[in-house]
Amino acid sequence: MGVPFTFIHAADLHLDSPFKGLAKVPAVVRERLRESAFVAFRRLVELAKRENVDFVLLAGDLYDAADRSLRAQLRLQRALTELAAAGIQVFAVHGNHDPESGRQAKLDWPEHVHIFRSGDVECRPAYTRSGELAAHVYGISYPTPAVTENLALRFNKKDGAPFHLALLHANVDGSAGHDNYAPCRLEELTASGFQYWALGHIHDRRILHEYPHVVYPGNLQGRSIRETGAKGAYIVTVSDAGSVLMRFKDLADVLWQEIKVSIEGIEREQELKNRLMQAVEELRKDADGRPVIVRVQLDGRGALHDRLLQPAVVEEWLDELREWLGAPEEADAWVWPESINVRTGCLLNLEEAANEEGFLGELLRQGLAAGGQAEQSKELLEQALDRLRSHPKVRDWLQQSSPELRAEWIRRAMELSVSLLREDETA
Repeated sequence: MGVPFTFIHAADLHLDSPFKGLAKVPAVVRERLRESAFVAFRRLVELAKRENVDFVLLAGDLYDAADRSLRAQLRLQRALTELAAAGIQVFAVHGNHDPESGRQAKLDWPEHVHIFRSGDVECRPAYTRSGELAAHVYGISYPTPAVTENLALRFNKKDGAPFHLALLHANVDGSAGHDNYAPCRLEELTASGFQYWALGHIHDRRILHEYPHVVYPGNLQGRSIRETGAKGAYIVTVSDAGSVLMRFKDLADVLWQEIKVSIEGIEREQELKNRLMQAVEELRKDADGRPVIVRVQLDGRGALHDRLLQPAVVEEWLDELREWLGAPEEADAWVWPESINVRTGCLLNLEEAANEEGFLGELLRQGLAAGGQAEQSKELLEQALDRLRSHPKVRDWLQQSSPELRAEWIRRAMELSVSLLREDETA
């Protein structure tokens, strides 16, 4: 039997993230985003004090860059000093964004703060606020940005504590879309004897396993449209018998969201405007007073499809939507449309049109045939994108794209072709 205790598990703070690609957004949006990671971390500190947690675990990428800014280092020092003054221990590791090899200012850290070094896995005692031993915390930092070794294999429990927590920045089971640093397998973690693996690196919130717990809390603040929805940390309560209760707390300062608006059943632009405004206002209402950056996806099949494909039409819709919503300077809870993507379809039944005689029918027959066969669809796209294949990202996309995705792109190309050919006929 142990003692009950509570801790916060957070990761991927990315303090002072530059938020690239913001040159064309209003200054108030740009400045709010640049400060958002600090605000989210400030909320984490306030949460730890309000919940009277015993300690905090930070699982890597505290800073956004190896050569961390002085501003980020001083703000982290101030926040951790505040936690230490409240009797809250902090255990942290460095990840691939902020390895030990990066440039660091010479700063003093409070006694209650322990940042694990690279080299060997360290074991440190974690205490309750009343001074009782709660757990052993183990961790190791990245020495350099690209660590390809399975660091999880270095973790070994030491006797003397009722609960054992492992703090690691890693990619479990080769999660797609993330650099495969410190790669390890879930079965290795669950068989290690540790009761809780506090992970970082994956920016999505994931509980990979329970008893033992293997957990990614995600990052504190979304940094792009690829990181949508609530972002924050877990409050973890452990009973004296070792049972684990987890509560997620949304700490993000700015929300990134994607919404879908269908054109089905509408024929007039006014109806589309009404749907867009309704969707965005619902988004604003659900944001709990926080600003939102949103990407709108138009989907469904409808009469407006051909008009949405006209040159510059989508940009006009985007400009007008921003105008209707008002300037971000005029409200704290602003909504900024980042882009509008058109994924709509025409009302024409391609399968029926493929039975027609002539060029259009033949084009559709070949397209439908290619879309239904994996190898043929890949060959058709490679031919269509031949001039672009020298570009590494295009080449990788062709290699990695699924048959379903290729079929979808071929279908959309056919619909665009139909729209353009019909436009020529009526010109």
